[in-house]
Amino acid sequence: MSRIRQVKTTFTAGEVSRTLLGRGDLRAYENGALTLRNVFIQPTGGVTRRSGLRYIDTVAGDGRLLAFEFSVEQTYLLALTEGLLSIYADGVLLTSMVAPWTAAQISQLSYTQSADTLLLVHPDVPPRRLTRQGGGVWQLLDWDFFTDANIIHQPYFKFVDTAVTVTASATSGTVTLTSSTAVFTPDHEGTRLRLAGKEVLVTDYNSPTVVTVEVIQTLSGTAPTIDWQEQAFSPVHGYPVSVAFHQDRLVLGGSRDLPNRLWLSCSGDLFNFDNGTGLDDQAIEFAILSDQVNAIRGIFSGRHLQVFTSGAEWMVTGDPLTPATVQIRRQTRTGSMTSRSIAPVTVDGATLFAARNGEQIQEFLYTDVEQAYQVTDLALVSRHIVPIPLDMDFDQRRRLLFLVREDGHFATLTVFRAEAVAAWTLHETAGQVRSVVVAGDRVFMLIQRGAAYQIEEIDDALQMDAAMTGAAPSPALVWSGLDHLEGQTVMIVADGVVVAPQLVVGGQITLAEPVQNIEVGLPYTHIIEPLPPSVLEQGGAGRAVRLVEAVFRLEQTAALRLDTGRGLRDIPLRQLGMDTILDSPPSRVSRDLRVHALGWQTDNHRPLWRIEQDMPLPFTLLSVTTELKIND
Repeated sequence: MSRIRQVKTTFTAGEVSRTLLGRGDLRAYENGALTLRNVFIQPTGGVTRRSGLRYIDTVAGDGRLLAFEFSVEQTYLLALTEGLLSIYADGVLLTSMVAPWTAAQISQLSYTQSADTLLLVHPDVPPRRLTRQGGGVWQLLDWDFFTDANIIHQPYFKFVDTAVTVTASATSGTVTLTSSTAVFTPDHEGTRLRLAGKEVLVTDYNSPTVVTVEVIQTLSGTAPTIDWQEQAFSPVHGYPVSVAFHQDRLVLGGSRDLPNRLWLSCSGDLFNFDNGTGLDDQAIEFAILSDQVNAIRGIFSGRHLQVFTSGAEWMVTGDPLTPATVQIRRQTRTGSMTSRSIAPVTVDGATLFAARNGEQIQEFLYTDVEQAYQVTDLALVSRHIVPIPLDMDFDQRRRLLFLVREDGHFATLTVFRAEAVAAWTLHETAGQVRSVVVAGDRVFMLIQRGAAYQIEEIDDALQMDAAMTGAAPSPALVWSGLDHLEGQTVMIVADGVVVAPQLVVGGQITLAEPVQNIEVGLPYTHIIEPLPPSVLEQGGAGRAVRLVEAVFRLEQTAALRLDTGRGLRDIPLRQLGMDTILDSPPSRVSRDLRVHALGWQTDNHRPLWRIEQDMPLPFTLLSVTTELKIND
């Protein structure tokens, strides 16, 4: 028999797939884990029990969370539900207003912000702008394209065959337009057409080939003409799919009936889309044409204007962008999700986006060597963590990408490109997470718990979900305000000590002893399992292994439940530096914990130890040193 000593100092590969159990040669095997549940991975390598979720409010139903960031000091949370937009500041509801989107449409919304205006677009709904005015007045308004002398400078397009003609009955006043084939619908009423560059307003629908119009600009004649267009965005042909700002221009990407087209406004005149004569500061318009359909799913302003389509990723260049210098080049062929709109996010100069197959989070990064963008699959060794994403956003403070999955769980990716850290963990809560957003330095989630939909905030001071805290001027037995937890069994930390769980009845609980400070919420369990010994090491490849001793380096830890082969057991608190739990709250110690183990293990697919704990107390694991005995 022989002994080997293994030291695991980092978990910076995160939870990896079981398909890697035969790949001990990979760096991901050395730095990864078999299971990481409800823990955050620190960029430096350790793992910490994830932060709890503080209850904020209950909303009307399923929906989506957005952020409105006017400045560092003024950040607002927006909650979109069926026909309703609610605005929060510091967790307090400021106002609610009627919104035009149904619950089914909210998932396809795209938005961008400039100063005190948030622009929102959906392919089936006229675009809106949310503005914050003086005195805390909020308004949700229609877009207004630049208008001069009753001429609206908006995008136009001929949607029918180029050979189709229209004929005007006169050149001024109220006239009829007759097309050579059926092109008109009742939805054309209220829209504008251009004949040889002259604008008319449709006032009445007469038939599929005839409409009545009011002439805005005197027409050049009454002969049939193929030189005519209609407004690009309308009830007839849909509205923009995505929106962004780039180089002082408003960029619109795709629409319902023009999915592969880009429009860029005049420079410095964001709602003016007058193409004019192609001068440098005038609007730009072009289609993405290639060997496949490229329906635009997202646009992002970075080093270049990045365009994410259903089939590929593109780079729009031009320094500056002008009608004469603009160029678009395909970079990669991954494609983005089409079932919903998930905005790309920027992390350390790279752009992260959800791939079309719903199984990858790709990093889109420009390389100076290639002078082009390349993609890297950030979930290559953790594919099981990211199936079918619903929403995602990046928390710069914690270095965490939060990703909501279709099954209601959420995952986090610890990202630190400078140190090549990309580590996934999975998180579970008593409910289904529906949306996530980072507003300033705060992370909010929309969670369905039972029949209710609740806004909750990631709070580093908490160890439970849907949690609330309270403080009383003098010790109290009865604590109320827990209506959102009605009928549920909650865990309680009273004056820093974990007490017996209770059922919430009438929105309140009654303690056995009076306390001044309390935290109440739903429990969650964190789990840590290492990968089994590699088949390339002495402890692998079918040999019997016995864990002799394990040394856990802990930081700020108050409780530990550990399995070293004989089942889960609570490590005596005195081994964590505590004398008693009866008279004082748990100590948050920083020390090495030495644990001896017994028993041989012949299943090389099982981990040598396991941590599993639902106690709502702090826990951080920095490293593990194990001593193994091998049966040669």
